[in-house]
Amino acid sequence: MPRSVNVVAARHRRKKMMKMAKGYFGRRKNVWTVAKNAIEKGLVYAYRDRKVKKRDFRSLWIQRINAGAREHGISYSQLMGALKKADINLNRKVLADLAMNHSEAFKSIVEKVK
Repeated sequence: MPRSVNVVAARHRRKKMMKMAKGYFGRRKNVWTVAKNAIEKGLVYAYRDRKVKKRDFRSLWIQRINAGAREHGISYSQLMGALKKADINLNRKVLADLAMNHSEAFKSIVEKVK
């Protein structure tokens, strides 16, 4: 009896992967083995960078808070320590937004904790 292979499922799997390779350059978009490797590597980068994105944003927020705080004569670390002591629970995302877009509100927070 001949060997039975589920070609329908295999083709579907390959088609799905090749669809993901759309927009790649050269053989990465149309040669199965090259495309498969490129897609797998891309998925690894996507997984990794979802974590890195969180780190990047946190560091951006810290830089913005620091810049805003130094305009009012206090460093980032002193400001964060004073906020903790004063029991003001604002996260870095909100503080960075205040420092960038609502300077008068940020100034009042800094004055409150000084």
